[in-house]
Amino acid sequence: MSDVSYLDNGELPRIPVAEPADYIRLLKPRVMSLVVFTALAGLLLAPVPPHPLIAFVALLSIAIGAGASGALNMWYDADIDAKMERTSKRPIPAGRLDPESALAFGVVLSILSVFTLGFATNWLAAALLAFTIFFYVVIYTMWLKRWTPLNIVIGGAAGALPPIVGYAAATGEINLASVVLFAIIFIWTPPHFWALAILKIEDYDRAGVPMLPNVAGLARTRLEILLYTLVLAPLGLAPWLLGFASPVYGFVAMAGGVMIVNIAARMFRARDAADMRRAAGRMFGFSILYLFGLFLVLVIERALHLLALI
Repeated sequence: MSDVSYLDNGELPRIPVAEPADYIRLLKPRVMSLVVFTALAGLLLAPVPPHPLIAFVALLSIAIGAGASGALNMWYDADIDAKMERTSKRPIPAGRLDPESALAFGVVLSILSVFTLGFATNWLAAALLAFTIFFYVVIYTMWLKRWTPLNIVIGGAAGALPPIVGYAAATGEINLASVVLFAIIFIWTPPHFWALAILKIEDYDRAGVPMLPNVAGLARTRLEILLYTLVLAPLGLAPWLLGFASPVYGFVAMAGGVMIVNIAARMFRARDAADMRRAAGRMFGFSILYLFGLFLVLVIERALHLLALI
């Protein structure tokens, strides 16, 4: 007697056939690259440079941990992703990868990343990485994202932790400078994602995700974006004001801060939907350049400083 189970239409069930590229997509490479970049900035803040091999293993572990978070996020959010145009072609909703494989992949990578970081550097850094993964997957993905329009405000802490993890990996402790970098990313996250939420408001409506534009309205969202950028602009100057970045960084932060506030103000004053969407698109795009510019200058400066000590 055959054990093969057929579908109601008499056809054999479709077995997902995943390619290596699908597992790479699970890792959310663009998010991973930002995590590694900001973690590198935290690592380079160390007064004494770590051994290059230790630094490489630390960054690799943090990258794997970020990828594990992405995989677990896609596993849990497959139902939401299937309803959104922006995410419907991801491996699980597209049917190329079964959820169980994504779950196993994410869990294995999570364990591997935390223990590798612990053995290669120290267990404070490993504990911080474990907390980051837990916060993103459990607190943000499983709870906040589906429950409150403040999901990205609180959940942004997970994406802001890599500089602290990087510094802890290099030194075994946490200092004010790494906390300042955390604060910059934490305050940057809501206006960045709310701009995207304005552009994709129909997607979030279909998926039932309570993003701020869908719940509080576009006027309130534009006000919140402006208020956050008014805090972000001076906060971006803190590394220079506190003495762990140069006047070059200060100039870049000041110029970027003026520009991002100006874009937010234009979005706030937009008189019609077309102008608002254009401003939201500029905010989303420029916010990426803003954060990248701050951390690029900081990484270059700290790298040159540490090379001078060798």
